[in-house]
Amino acid sequence: MNTVLLLIILVPILEIYLFIKIGSQIGAITTISLIFVTAIIGVFYARYEGLNTLKSGMSQLHKNQMPLFELMSGAALAIAALLLIIPGFATDTLGFLMIFPLTRKIIFNSFANKRKKGVHNKEHLIEGEYEDKDNENDQKL
Repeated sequence: MNTVLLLIILVPILEIYLFIKIGSQIGAITTISLIFVTAIIGVFYARYEGLNTLKSGMSQLHKNQMPLFELMSGAALAIAALLLIIPGFATDTLGFLMIFPLTRKIIFNSFANKRKKGVHNKEHLIEGEYEDKDNENDQKL
């Protein structure tokens, strides 16, 4: 089954389950208020971190360096803000984890390590030789 389709099905089921469990413990009004409060706090904090990332990226450009981390952070913050706007406790948890710089670095490093392992794996390399036939045809004319 496609991973995206599976997420589209499982995330709402998980959110509904958490709404029922948490709502039965703290009450319906408190649960709804908590959802709104986390969304508002998350969006404001994402905006704050986004501005800090933009400033850091500009300083990297000023130093003639590629702001790769800042670009990835900006994308992660946009995804985090989207997750915080979506009502739910699981998406809010993921969104908050992506907003904080420390956990964002941990997530980036884990993906970078997985990518490095896949690139340096000898099983994925294909060796071969080639000849440039265009140059031979040009010389014969």
